[in-house]
Amino acid sequence: MGERSGMFRRAVELVLPGVCAGCGGLGAACCEPCAGVFGSPSVVGCVPGAFALARYRGVPRRLVLAYKERGRRDLAPVLGAALARAVPFLPGGLTGPDGVWWLVPAPSARAASRLRGGPHVLELARRCAGTLAGAGYRAAVAPALVTAAGVRDAVGLARAERAANLEGGIEVDVRGLPAPGTRVVLVDDVLTTGATAAVCTAALESAGCRVAAVLALTSAA
Repeated sequence: MGERSGMFRRAVELVLPGVCAGCGGLGAACCEPCAGVFGSPSVVGCVPGAFALARYRGVPRRLVLAYKERGRRDLAPVLGAALARAVPFLPGGLTGPDGVWWLVPAPSARAASRLRGGPHVLELARRCAGTLAGAGYRAAVAPALVTAAGVRDAVGLARAERAANLEGGIEVDVRGLPAPGTRVVLVDDVLTTGATAAVCTAALESAGCRVAAVLALTSAA
């Protein structure tokens, strides 16, 4: 069913003009004014070293929801580029010893990821790395974090519930890690309570990486 619905969406896109997921205007997946809502990285207080590009409301919220929950994967280039513009402005030297920006995508619950057509934050990280590379930076994605089978989708959970849901539920695949001691940037779409970012950071650091920053498109905190 998921494959057929994806084929249907692609067929419709060939016939109908693009519709901006932010404002509904015709012509592009995301018009220039709506893409501009993602600004410079701002500190988010829910977890140390966390930054977001916009508040999770209005146009930013509509864009993230359209991409994440409603199959608008045509937004990936726009959202990935927004993250890429922010990475060089994060404080501190964030490149690894090899001079590479290492981006680690936050994982989704396995069932939710299947329903959404795959790991959506991984795609954002890849688009971000590609845009950085096009601008002359060295960038790479380290898909090292995975969720355990029992982890539920965190949508609608309070902070304590999120923490309990994730306890022991984030695992590290060492095959996806850069060299020990490398500074990495944890990438996500929404920072809600900071519970996911905190658990992911702890998992990465226990595996020998140093999380230099957490970067999200939006923050609801």
